[in-house]
Amino acid sequence: MNKEIFLTNSLGNKKEKFIPIKNNNIGMYVCGPTVYDDPHIGNARPLVVFDILYKVLKCKYGDKSVKYVRNITDVDDKIIQSSLEKKISIQDLTKKITTNFHDDCNYLICEKPTEEPKATENISLMIKMCEELIKKNYAYVNNNHVYFEVKKFKDYGKLSNKNLDELIAGSRVEVSENKKNPEDFVLWKPSKDNEPFWDSPWGKGRPGWHLECSVMSKKYLGDKFDIHGGGRDLIFPHHENEIAQSCCANKIKNFANYWMHNGFVTFDKEKMSKSLGNIITITDAVNKYSGQVVRLALLSAHYSQPLDWNDDLLNNQKNILDKWYKLYEKNSEEIKLDLVDTLLDDLNTAGFIAKIHELYNEAITGDDKKKALFNSACRLLGLFNIPKEEWLNLKKKNIKISEKDILEKIQERTKAKNSGNYDLADKIRDELLDEGILIEDQKEKTIWKFK
Repeated sequence: MNKEIFLTNSLGNKKEKFIPIKNNNIGMYVCGPTVYDDPHIGNARPLVVFDILYKVLKCKYGDKSVKYVRNITDVDDKIIQSSLEKKISIQDLTKKITTNFHDDCNYLICEKPTEEPKATENISLMIKMCEELIKKNYAYVNNNHVYFEVKKFKDYGKLSNKNLDELIAGSRVEVSENKKNPEDFVLWKPSKDNEPFWDSPWGKGRPGWHLECSVMSKKYLGDKFDIHGGGRDLIFPHHENEIAQSCCANKIKNFANYWMHNGFVTFDKEKMSKSLGNIITITDAVNKYSGQVVRLALLSAHYSQPLDWNDDLLNNQKNILDKWYKLYEKNSEEIKLDLVDTLLDDLNTAGFIAKIHELYNEAITGDDKKKALFNSACRLLGLFNIPKEEWLNLKKKNIKISEKDILEKIQERTKAKNSGNYDLADKIRDELLDEGILIEDQKEKTIWKFK
C-alpha cells in the first residue's frame, strides 16, 4: 500500500502524516478500564475507535507488524471504595468487572489486543521506575510517599498546550502536607489497613494510577513507541503525567510520537459520566440493541467530535443494518487500498459509512463482485459478524407482540377500513409500527413484516 495514513496528533493538535518508528514493528498503547464498575457507553467509544485504527494499521502494514497493548487497572482508590460499598472483596470485584468488560468487548465486536497487562502483575517494575526517578532527582520521598516533582520537567503541559499555572487553576489538585508543591503527583503511597499492599523501599504500599501506564507501555513497547490513545478526559492529568515521568525516567524527549483522543459521548448534550449520574451502561444497550447497532452508532461521527446518545441515533443505525443485510453474503472481496482510503484520512469513519452506502447502491443492481466488495467494506468496519438468518432472528426476539395478536390487529384494521373508520385504521397501523411491525396493503390482502 502506497497511500499514507494521516492522524490528528493531540501533541500540537494538528493532522500529521503517520510515520512509524519501524514499519514492521508498530506499537500502540490505549488506556483500558479501571475495573471498579461496569463500563458505560462513553467507555465503549475508545474500544471501538481504536479497534478500527488497529484494523487499518494491520491492513496497511500487515497483521504481524502491529502490537496493540491495552491495560487493565486493577488497583486504585476507586476499586477500594467500590469494594467497600458493594461489600465484596477487591479480588472478587476486579475479577467480576474484568469478565464483564471482556463480555462487552465481544458484544462490541472488538478484536483482542496483542497484550492486556494488569497493573497488579507489574508492581516490581513500578517500584523500579520510582527508584529511577528518585535517583535522577525528579522524585522525592516524604512520609512513605513518593512524589514526582512537576517543576523539574520543563515540558510539563505540552500535551494540554497550557502552562503549569493554567493547569493547576483548571483542575482539582490533591492537597497534602507531604508534597513540596501542590502540583506534584503521587507515584507511590502507603496502604491503609485492609487495603492491598506490596513491600517497597518506602514501606508497604501501592502505586499511583499514572505510574501504572508508563510502566506497562514500556514493558511491552519500549521507552518510545508510535501511538498512545484514550478518551479526551485523560489528557490532563493522566497523559500529561505519563509523559513527564516516562521522559524523565527513560531520559527521552518524546514518549509516544502520536497522541490520539476520542471525543466524549453525551446524553442530552451533557458529558456521560458516573459522577453526573447520566450514564447508560453497555449492559443497558445489550438488552435493547445488537452489538452491531451500537458499534455503528459509535462510529457514525468522527472520533474526535462529541457524540450525542439517543434512541433516534440507535434506531437509524438499526434501520441501516436492516437494509445492508439484504445484500449479506458469506464471501467477500479481498481488501484493497482504494477501499480503505477514507479511513486512512484521520480515521474518518463517518466518511467510510457514506462510502458503504454508495457501495450498497452499486451492489444492489450490480454483479457478484460488487456485492462481495460491499460485504468486505462492512466487515472492515466490524459488521456482518453474524449471518443473515441470525440477524433476522434477533429482530424477531425483540418483538414482544405475538403473531396471533398481529393478525388480529390486521383483521380489526381491515374491518375499520371497510366501515370507513380510517382514524381507527391509522391508529392500529401506528400501534403495530410502535411494536416493530410494518404492514402493507396489497390488492387482496394486508401483509406484515418486521420493521
